[in-house]
Amino acid sequence: MRRAEREAAYVEFATTRRDQLRRIAYGMCGDWHRADDLVQTALVRLYVAWPRVVRSGTEEAYVRKILLNAAIDESRRAVRRERPTDELPEVVAPSGVSVEDRSSLVEALQQLPAQQRATVLLRHWLGLSVAEAAAELGLSEGTVKSHTSRGLTALRGHLEETSEV
Repeated sequence: MRRAEREAAYVEFATTRRDQLRRIAYGMCGDWHRADDLVQTALVRLYVAWPRVVRSGTEEAYVRKILLNAAIDESRRAVRRERPTDELPEVVAPSGVSVEDRSSLVEALQQLPAQQRATVLLRHWLGLSVAEAAAELGLSEGTVKSHTSRGLTALRGHLEETSEV
């Protein structure tokens, strides 16, 4: 594949996946601006590795892994950016789901440790199998199962607490 063809393939890939990647990043960090930064980081890293990645046919998994790792790295940083709490993010809720419910879910996701949040998002948001999530995160299937189980239990607990208030 020539350079111009590779670059065109990259641009098409990045353009068609950007919104999905942004939603995943938002699920990890809970802030649309930080989500945009994470997506940009992931797409830049993907561009650098694009010739190798496109030959192996693993573009989807590779960019998601980069994105999740970038989100986990950011959550580990000692100095965290301020997060405005006076305004809810502008979210168009799908029919049947209220903005309050969606906001509660995002808030609950932010309470989870980064690995639990990543496994819950991969398994239940993207619908990946245990094996696929394990491969993307570089974890064993058992670890993915336990992180997912603990994450879902914590989410249920948090959502029950907020509904009682």
